[in-house]
Amino acid sequence: MSETRKYQKLLVEQSGAVRTITLNEPERKNPLGPVVVNELLYALDDARDDESVRVIVLTGAGDAFSAGADLKQLGGSGEGGLPPKGGFPDLLLRFRELGKPVIARVPGIAMGGGLGMICACDFAIGSERAVLSTPEIKRGLFPFMIMAVMSRVVPRRRLLQMMLLGEKLNAQQALDAGLLTHVVPDERLDAAVEELAAQLARQSPTAMRLGLKAFHRMSDQTMAEALPELEADLMRALSSEDAREGLRAFVEKREPNFTGR
Repeated sequence: MSETRKYQKLLVEQSGAVRTITLNEPERKNPLGPVVVNELLYALDDARDDESVRVIVLTGAGDAFSAGADLKQLGGSGEGGLPPKGGFPDLLLRFRELGKPVIARVPGIAMGGGLGMICACDFAIGSERAVLSTPEIKRGLFPFMIMAVMSRVVPRRRLLQMMLLGEKLNAQQALDAGLLTHVVPDERLDAAVEELAAQLARQSPTAMRLGLKAFHRMSDQTMAEALPELEADLMRALSSEDAREGLRAFVEKREPNFTGR
């Protein structure tokens, strides 16, 4: 793994083609302050730029994904070892630019900004003990920024109910609301994440990169705007080595060996 940065708030590990980024303050339920947000931007950019990485897993250490904003540092800049790269809005936008699938591994509570990051991921696998919430209204605040990503995965009235009441959703309720992709028994969480990551890692990196970028771009376009660009994306995909390999493998009745070219 090429990752050599010294992080204060993260653990970054790689197994095969899967890069795992872990928020690493379990004693505080992995809060989101300026330092960890800045480090996440570096970690995601490094994973994006490393050709050996095909899948990214984002999780929290211990029994929480993230308790949300670090209220002790709210509005501050923090002191970290890395030059400033951006803030929380940049972080939420960064997921759209990676061109690699991101799986949120949710071992327990996820609140506020932590829930926003889960919504920004492409998949979210939660354990049965997961609890997701937007408690800001009870503190005289509102989940303004994460509303932008939550509104893309949660139906309008369900989202308003969640935000205006500050209610907590258990894992099954979060699944029903679209906040989680899968819910598994606590002891199956790691295995379920590994299985999905392995499936994704076998796909064409070229097709996933083009497809994910087109998917996110398309969400901000009308159909008339999207279709000509999607046609151009298809032509680019068809001209790739991965597409030629995929078609050869289909004819030869074997599994393809994608290289990302």
